[in-house]
Parts: sequence; C-alpha cells; structure tokens
Amino acid sequence: MAHQAGGQRPAPRPLPATCETQSYLQDYATLLESVPYPSLVVDRHWNVVMANNAFATLFRGMRPHPTAMPGDNFLRFVLFHPDAGEILGEHEPGWCLPMLAHLRAALESGGHDHELQAIRRDIGQDPLMEAAYRQGLPHWIRAVGEAATRLDGAVRLLLHPDPRRGPVECRIVEETPQTLRDLGHRRLTMVLREPRRTAAPARRSRRHRGTGTHLTVVSAPED
Repeated sequence: MAHQAGGQRPAPRPLPATCETQSYLQDYATLLESVPYPSLVVDRHWNVVMANNAFATLFRGMRPHPTAMPGDNFLRFVLFHPDAGEILGEHEPGWCLPMLAHLRAALESGGHDHELQAIRRDIGQDPLMEAAYRQGLPHWIRAVGEAATRLDGAVRLLLHPDPRRGPVECRIVEETPQTLRDLGHRRLTMVLREPRRTAAPARRSRRHRGTGTHLTVVSAPED
C-alpha cells in the first residue's frame, strides 16, 4: 500500500481526523490491499487517498509528470498525463469525456472549490480541451445520454501492461462505506473481465512529456 502508481508514499494519506478514524483508515487500507482488482479511494477533488498494489501495477509504466500522476490525482491523470491513453483504452470517449462531465457537475454544485477550479483553469490553457469542455461535451452528452457519464457500473477498456491480459474490459464499481462517505471520499474498483478476443486497438502514440492530452474525437457542433 505504500507503493502507489508513480511514486512511493505512506498510505493512507494523513487526514485531519480523530484517532479512531485514522485507525479505521489504516484497517481499510489493509482491506483494500486484499482486493485482486485495481481499487482506489479518492477525495472530492480526486486526490488519491489510498490505492492497492493492483492499481500500482496497472499504472507502473507511467513516466513522471509534475501534476498528473495516477497515484496523486486521478482526474488530472486522465485529463493531462500524455501517456494516459497507453493504459486507458478508448481514452477520449471512455475516460476523458465522462470525467469532464463529472468535473462540470461538481463545479456547478460547488463552484468555489479551489482545487477543482485549478483543474478547470488548466483545461482553459489548452484550446482543444477548452473547446471540448465548452462545446464538445454538451454535444456528446446529448448524443449518448446522461447515463454514459456515470462511473458506477460503467464498462471501460483497459490496455493492461500484463501481456497475459492485454486489452481487457473492466466494470467500474463504486462501493463506499458510510465512514468514508462522511469524510468526503469514494471508493472505485476496476473489476477486470475476460480479455477481449478481438484485435487490440491501436495505442496512442507517446507525446513529449509535459504536453496536454488533446481531445480529438469530439469536436464542437457546427452552427
């Protein structure tokens, strides 16, 4: 548990909580480690509070990035790490757009959240991502429906680094006990399914470190 994707960090992350709560989190970290599938706990800003070794193994090949490592902030990783598409299959429609939808909903319900606002400002620094957020995202939601933006129950494609798995679908299951919910946390587990028998989709070419993850499959609707 101390070895998270993209670096080494004690887990769970220190929190301003009672000793009883801290003890609960330590025990919950042990429980998380017993799960064979990639599983993580995030706070309301998508900072990773804890993650198990299966999660670290999934993302072990990610190059260092100053702000978007998977073991630091999962939302930033999905949106900004140039190599995210090496693991997150069908990266743009399957991962980026649903996460952008989640970000937009969170900002609409609590727009003064400084950490989420910082992510929003970083999106604004990339003209293509800004266009996707402002015009492409509403167009995509109208096309696929609000249900496609939900995480719990969604089936997503992973390009697992283990060659015995390769391209594999995962069902995202959100299962958050009340104690974690009271802390503003949520737990997400990627339940791996049987590997696909069809040919693997082409992987996204690696971009130079530090460049943005440009959304290309969604364009702004024409007037």
